[in-house]
Amino acid sequence: MRTISGFLIVYNRRTFDRQVTEFPGANGPREALKQRLRLERERHDQEIEIASLNSDSIETIKRTHSRYFTGKERLVAI
Repeated sequence: MRTISGFLIVYNRRTFDRQVTEFPGANGPREALKQRLRLERERHDQEIEIASLNSDSIETIKRTHSRYFTGKERLVAI
């Protein structure tokens, strides 16, 4: 059985750029959600979309949520 990770995507609707952070491990999905909620409280630009997604891999998310992957990507390690 594959482990499910949490992924946080901060997506700029104007430029199509995104920042992707993976939260691995059993608590990863919860940590990604907590981070998303924190960032949404601090967000000042409504053109910035913040999503937390749970998946077995970033490749799966690229297939299921392809609209987030059309611009420049900045991967963030935690």
